[in-house]
Amino acid sequence: MRNIVYISCFSLLFLLASFTPVGKTDYKVRRVVIDAGHGGKDPGTHGVISQEKEVALAIALELGEIIKKNLPDVEVIYTRKDNTFVELEERANIANRSGADVFISVHCNAIGNPEVHGTETYIMGLHVNKQNLAVAQRENSVILMEDNYEQKYEGFDPGSPESYIMFSLMQNAHMENSLRLADNVENQFKNRVGRHSRGVKQAGFVVLWQTTMPSILVEVGYLTNQKEERYLNDDLGKTYIASGIFRAFRDYKAEIESMN
Repeated sequence: MRNIVYISCFSLLFLLASFTPVGKTDYKVRRVVIDAGHGGKDPGTHGVISQEKEVALAIALELGEIIKKNLPDVEVIYTRKDNTFVELEERANIANRSGADVFISVHCNAIGNPEVHGTETYIMGLHVNKQNLAVAQRENSVILMEDNYEQKYEGFDPGSPESYIMFSLMQNAHMENSLRLADNVENQFKNRVGRHSRGVKQAGFVVLWQTTMPSILVEVGYLTNQKEERYLNDDLGKTYIASGIFRAFRDYKAEIESMN
């Protein structure tokens, strides 16, 4: 008899939950973590006149200010606001602890061919060619500067192509929304900022792997291309880049919230 009562009560609660109005969900994009790549003892890549850690920080701070000004309902959190070394794991932890709704990591690219230029936006996934793998290997190599990185990253070796096979066993629950945001960024760069977009790509970035929300890594340009390096070090150029990412984020926020 007691079991029948328990089952009846559970069934009643289930039915009540089933009739809860969909509109009660009311999901909002309230918090964004902006991650300026590299920093401190890790300069990242470099060009003739600048280092990645400097350019990424300037654009990240500018992006944050534009969001604060135009979207006052969104809380902006930075992984770093100065020339500080922050471990990849801690960058993801900052986003996870804060309950962020979006994670945006800002970087600069580099390649041996000085003619190559343009923007790329990455989401977590398997690399589909050697160039994507090379970018991921370069950005992930920072873990070699961290203490106890073998234990911290479960034996992951950023220089070994075989290590990236582990990513194929991990399903990214936020891939669809990450792709939505990444598409917005590259569309803004191409259609509004006038940059050469190299498209949205997938690769195994540790910092994206460990975050628990829609996450993207934006390569804003090549410091190994002299013309692009000058653009990325120009105040107006940095503002254009930050504004493009902002508009992509703003549109993403509107799209997601319209689904409530």
